[in-house]
Amino acid sequence: MSLSTKQSLVKVMVKALLADEIQVSDALHEVFKQAPVAYVPYESEHVLLSVYLSAGTARQQSAKIRIKRKLSELGGSGLDLLKGPVRVQVSLVPREDWAESWKRHFKPLEIGKSLLVKPSWSRRRPRKNQSLVILDPGLSFGTGNHPTTAFCLKQLVSCRDKSAKQSLLDLGTGSGILAIASAKLGYHPVLAVDNDPDAIRIAQENSRANGTSSLIVFRGQDIRKKFSLNRLYDLICANLQRDLLLSHRELLTRILAPGGYLALAGILTSEFDPVNESYIQAGLCLIHSQSKGEWRSGLFQKPASI
Repeated sequence: MSLSTKQSLVKVMVKALLADEIQVSDALHEVFKQAPVAYVPYESEHVLLSVYLSAGTARQQSAKIRIKRKLSELGGSGLDLLKGPVRVQVSLVPREDWAESWKRHFKPLEIGKSLLVKPSWSRRRPRKNQSLVILDPGLSFGTGNHPTTAFCLKQLVSCRDKSAKQSLLDLGTGSGILAIASAKLGYHPVLAVDNDPDAIRIAQENSRANGTSSLIVFRGQDIRKKFSLNRLYDLICANLQRDLLLSHRELLTRILAPGGYLALAGILTSEFDPVNESYIQAGLCLIHSQSKGEWRSGLFQKPASI
């Protein structure tokens, strides 16, 4: 999206239950051809999904009609694809106000004493020996406030053994936050994969801004198609939808090093049990899980003997 600094934006924001995030996010992407920004207020059961469009009164009115029509298709006609009500708000936002609004929402995120993730405008300084990741939100990508991303960040810290060389695979890298954080924490090599070219481009920009370009390999690839890797990974972060986690179980367990860890996120609480059972059948052990809102994530380990 090419916009001057003085040009206003049309903000389309949908408030929905966390359980409906995937369906609403897909609806926004389908209607506006733009991946929405996701923001989960602290201790909330709801998610705010927003897209920003070029301004204009007609565009503003049209946007509201189009997304309401799409959401009504999901929640009506007996389909019952949404678990709760949604609220649509369309407003005209000066670009300067849009930029300032992120400063109210995005605060530094501290993962123990090892990692600090913060936006560039924050004056927060890292503690001694604390790795720092600076990541600003963009029109399409956030900074790790989502519970599934936060879970993966915690696993990067908890699984890191500074006395050993550990490799990392980040599937569904998005903004690149997990790959960048892992490189800062000492994981090497680091491979980050996403099927969205815009995600790869933005992740590479974020990596350059953090000085980790030489430490991360970014690959634009759809894992639903032929996907092969020539090494094993000590930690794999797969922030993917349930169907992909189930259909790619064999691949993920095969490329996980003996004794390695697999962090599975992006799973609704109601859908976690089938994923858990599938990976346990494959020989992995669930060693930790966490629920927040309608999301549940799990950390699995591969026995050293497999």
